[in-house]
Amino acid sequence: MIDSTMNERNAFFMKKALLEARKAYDQGEVPVGCVIVKDDRIIARGRNVREQKESVLAHAELIALEKAAKKLGSWRLDECDVYVTLEPCAMCAGALIQARIRRLVYGTREPKFGAHQSILNLFSYPFNHQVIVESGVLEAESEQLLKAFFQDLRRQKALKSSDDMI
Repeated sequence: MIDSTMNERNAFFMKKALLEARKAYDQGEVPVGCVIVKDDRIIARGRNVREQKESVLAHAELIALEKAAKKLGSWRLDECDVYVTLEPCAMCAGALIQARIRRLVYGTREPKFGAHQSILNLFSYPFNHQVIVESGVLEAESEQLLKAFFQDLRRQKALKSSDDMI
């Protein structure tokens, strides 16, 4: 019964992260979304806004971490769980460890920058704080949104390229 309840909880909050990812998509950003949960309530949301802010730091996780810290009045988020649609990069994984996040749940792997399974496993190092990590929650939905975004981007570039030729 516990596994079923945890699976339902994971799916519920990952759907909320996917809503943030869809907002990023609609704004022309790589669709990554994140929510931070404490006591079964969302306390912060974030989505990728790197293009909009022209900032390498504007990742969904970092934005959500900043909001959560402000809301709680502390950078220590040890009673919080993070749900994000894409495997965190090394920068975000490091921030999750530094923030003392209790648990990370993510959707799909990030083959070029992933810092849990894809490139390295930053969470396996003996840092002062260990984050519990679960992957593959609503993986197909997260992956499909990313694939659709990059297909649209390639189509737009091809159309622009053909317009430039005229």
